[in-house]
Amino acid sequence: MSEPQIPEPNSTKKSPPSIGGGLPHGSNYPNPPDSFNPDAATLRDQWRFAIRQYSKWYSHAWGTAILAGLSFFALGWVIKGSNPLPSFKPDPIKNSDSPSESSSSTSVDKQKAAAQPPP
Repeated sequence: MSEPQIPEPNSTKKSPPSIGGGLPHGSNYPNPPDSFNPDAATLRDQWRFAIRQYSKWYSHAWGTAILAGLSFFALGWVIKGSNPLPSFKPDPIKNSDSPSESSSSTSVDKQKAAAQPPP
């Protein structure tokens, strides 16, 4: 087998232009800075636009976070079948042998009895 032939570079070909379009002042930046500062009205408009954009993004971020939190809470509720937050659920079921269980059940019974009207 013969080796593939690699064409030799041709000296007549031009090199690709440099970034910056070969500007006469010699800058190699793709977006060179302005040579002067814009007037106050333009700066004021740009600043107001930036504030509006930031405010919009900030409010969207909070809205998204709240919506995600509610969605995960609802998903947890659907999966578990009850309130997924442990701080809002009653005490876990204790053994019936426990004395605190019997005292808490009597206090609940007393509250129920107090809530019922007399016959």
